[in-house]
Amino acid sequence: MAFTQYNKKATLFHYLLAGGLYGAYGGKVCPFLDTLSLQYILSHVAIVFFILTSMRFMVTQHWLSMKHTDLLKLDILLFGSMGVVLAVWFNTYHDFPIDSNAKVVFGMVTLGILTGSNLSLMHRYEEFVCRIKHNQLTMLQVGAKESIAKKLVMLIILLLLTLTTVLTMVAVKDLYWLQEHVDKLLDGSARVSVIKEFVYVTAVMVGYTIMIMASWVKLLDLTLLKQQEVLQKVADGDMDVRVPVFANDELGHIAGLTNNMLNELQQTQQEVMDTRDVAIIGLSALAESRDNETGAHILRTQEYVKALAQELAMKPAYQSLLTPSYIDLLYKSAPLHDVGKVGIPDAILLKPGKLTDDEFEIMKKHPEIGAEALSIAEQQMGESSFLSVAREIAHTHHEKWDGSGYPQGLIGDAIPLSGRLMALADVYDALISKRVYKPAFSHEKAKAIILEGEGTHFDPDVITAFLTVEDEFKHIAGRIQDKEGEVPEKV
Repeated sequence: MAFTQYNKKATLFHYLLAGGLYGAYGGKVCPFLDTLSLQYILSHVAIVFFILTSMRFMVTQHWLSMKHTDLLKLDILLFGSMGVVLAVWFNTYHDFPIDSNAKVVFGMVTLGILTGSNLSLMHRYEEFVCRIKHNQLTMLQVGAKESIAKKLVMLIILLLLTLTTVLTMVAVKDLYWLQEHVDKLLDGSARVSVIKEFVYVTAVMVGYTIMIMASWVKLLDLTLLKQQEVLQKVADGDMDVRVPVFANDELGHIAGLTNNMLNELQQTQQEVMDTRDVAIIGLSALAESRDNETGAHILRTQEYVKALAQELAMKPAYQSLLTPSYIDLLYKSAPLHDVGKVGIPDAILLKPGKLTDDEFEIMKKHPEIGAEALSIAEQQMGESSFLSVAREIAHTHHEKWDGSGYPQGLIGDAIPLSGRLMALADVYDALISKRVYKPAFSHEKAKAIILEGEGTHFDPDVITAFLTVEDEFKHIAGRIQDKEGEVPEKV
């Protein structure tokens, strides 16, 4: 889709600047126009540039809508046309010689090249910003590849040729003028006029060159900055972003190929995540098949853990750890918290009543059994795999804040956050669920028991998060109910 917006203020400024420079040159600098008054020259230049500027505003959107994206050609065409009109006027009413007419036209074309080059780069910059904002620059462009280096070299060559041609024309015209005004050469005024003209023309060319180079660098900086920002987001784990592709040049091709790579990487990552989820579901189903634990308990506890983690993630102390991807991993891994129960004898695991002290000691081994099993699998996949979180949860969800828990007796922050979250979620669900040795407690009674464990059984920060999201806990418990006939777990 053609980008038809353009900066009207910048266009007006550049055309006024060109008109002012052209009028100043004709009225104060050029030694050939001393027969015409400054007021006369400025008034005619003002009329010409008023018409020129009006035409630019009238045709620009139509020009861009026809997919003529290069405003440089438009400005050269307009300036050149009005240069011809101005030359015809001076030739008709002031008998300008052909070389003077050529100088008038070439001067206007030169201003068109300089003005158009800068406005064209500014237009490309604004188009880039707009298309980035609307996410329209993520596809690898087709067609012949352009070259940044070649475009830059061509721009520099164009500016150098323009400068050289202008100065050559000025020098040749000044020589002819000096031959006809020997008296001014003798009194020294000719030298001043010639030097003044050379300095003026050079200063104008250098000034425009600096503006054009600054616009070029600004565009290049934006391209590299946006690519760097996107790649940093990818490095931080956001696989949904794509590198903006603005031009069919080296940077555009690198960006396009990077996007293709990200598409494939995201697909591969999704396959890995699907495999992870299937593995977790399979292991959870295995644990559930050996235990009296209900499927609803698994679903509720993982929802509780997610609610607590999302609340804690809003606190600065936890933001670096509790990223969206890590919370998702906690949510997916939570069902494996009791996977170690597969190693507990049936006589204890399936006993329809409260366990004896000796039986409970055997039951207390399930965190280590689960952690060991997951650790073996983790060694095959590496420490950074999803199994590390599952192992942490399985191993530490029965630890207590004051160190009285099992199996390691960890104290305070030595207990991984995943285990601290699961500890509260697991106990809360056990309290509100019916057991063979107790009825289901109300939310308020369960809450009171949990608050009694603040600083002893539970992390105070997790307690604070629980109090904030307790309504969500009640909603989860009401939404996910045990099926009739299911036998609840032992704790």
